[in-house]
Amino acid sequence: MKTLFLIVLSSSVLLLGQSKPPAKAPSARKAEKAEPAQQPEPAEKQADDPAARENQELERSLGESGGSPVEYTRALERHLKKYPDSARRQEIIRVLAQAAVENRDKARLVLYGVPAIESGARGGAILDNVTRTLLDRDDKESAEKALKYSRMLVEMVSDQRKSQLESKEPGSGRGRRLDETEYALTRAYTFEARALSNLARFDEALEAARKGWAVCPTAENAFERARLLEKAGKPKDALESLAEALALNDERTAPTDAAKEGARLGELSKKAFGDENGFGAVALAAYQRVGQATTARQARLKQFDPNFGAKAPADFTLGGVSGEPVSITSLKGKVVILDFWATWCGPCRAQHPLYEQAKLRFKDNPDVIFLNVSTDEDRGAVKPFLEAQKWKGQFLYEDGLAVLLRINSIPTTVILDRQGAVVSRMNGYIADRFVDMLSDRIRDALEN
Repeated sequence: MKTLFLIVLSSSVLLLGQSKPPAKAPSARKAEKAEPAQQPEPAEKQADDPAARENQELERSLGESGGSPVEYTRALERHLKKYPDSARRQEIIRVLAQAAVENRDKARLVLYGVPAIESGARGGAILDNVTRTLLDRDDKESAEKALKYSRMLVEMVSDQRKSQLESKEPGSGRGRRLDETEYALTRAYTFEARALSNLARFDEALEAARKGWAVCPTAENAFERARLLEKAGKPKDALESLAEALALNDERTAPTDAAKEGARLGELSKKAFGDENGFGAVALAAYQRVGQATTARQARLKQFDPNFGAKAPADFTLGGVSGEPVSITSLKGKVVILDFWATWCGPCRAQHPLYEQAKLRFKDNPDVIFLNVSTDEDRGAVKPFLEAQKWKGQFLYEDGLAVLLRINSIPTTVILDRQGAVVSRMNGYIADRFVDMLSDRIRDALEN
């Protein structure tokens, strides 16, 4: 079943959005004490074992699928048809559900996703996709399942959000991850609202939709509220929500038909005010509300992560290893040299004395600032390393700047001009020329 295991592993990684590091190999000492590996059973014994024969047949079928996701799915379906009581039935159904997510196969999402969730599958992608597919159906059973799964999703994502908000561990991308989590939570609340609406529980549906909007304003949520409010016979409120949806210009929501939404604005305006062109003031007020809500949310996320939304080096604040954080924008008017390094990087250690020689050449120039930027994932290793090496200077954590600058190898040296723009980049170093090359580029930045 090696092939099946690889499919499960691959799909699980895709659903979680991340992969775990491989387990460490056993040490030589432990290996000496390990039990000898069991020898494979003789072919004669495997032939007498129905489970072994089934596994061999499935492995052969999957091997013949040619790596095609569609053929993998068909091979697994043929196997379940031939072995309906397979001991691996639940495992295969979960793989089929995950494949349906990846292939965007709505029919199989329900066929395999529902039993997979009922048997304990709790991945965010499978809950999201199965719930969304069920919401497109008109029957009561689908609506009830969608309500159940949307509430599972709300609970799961709420826990993730709580954990992120309570975490004191610094690191890059915290604001972006929280932003994505809150967007997912609003989506889950919006699903809950749609499911409740499909069950004709309109007051509860509006409450769920409003909870989602309070977490993270999204166009998807505003469109849903507009639909609910129109159903509830509140055309003015529906018009306000529709105007909010259009004002958001949410890139994460599927694009809408502008002509269709314009006509809908006119219809709601006529119902609310007796004039299909009377929505101008409502639209203006919606843009103001959306702008205020978006600004307030961005400010809150920046308090959580000062680099949230940073789009240029000058927007970043880098945490200090032993001192206060440094705001790059506070260094405007100076030439800033960023040395990206890591404790585990051998070439970084070799380059460090050369870097120090270049610093000495500009030690009397207050317009030249050297910053040593650690790219270590394990922040706890940085300070002991610096103390052991007796390195001096201003050492900072990269806090997402390395991602923005696409630092793919270290050591890398980046020079910012007086306006905070990148004017030079040195990937690696040439030992006998590094000091002169870096010095020349600093002088160029000072003169321009």
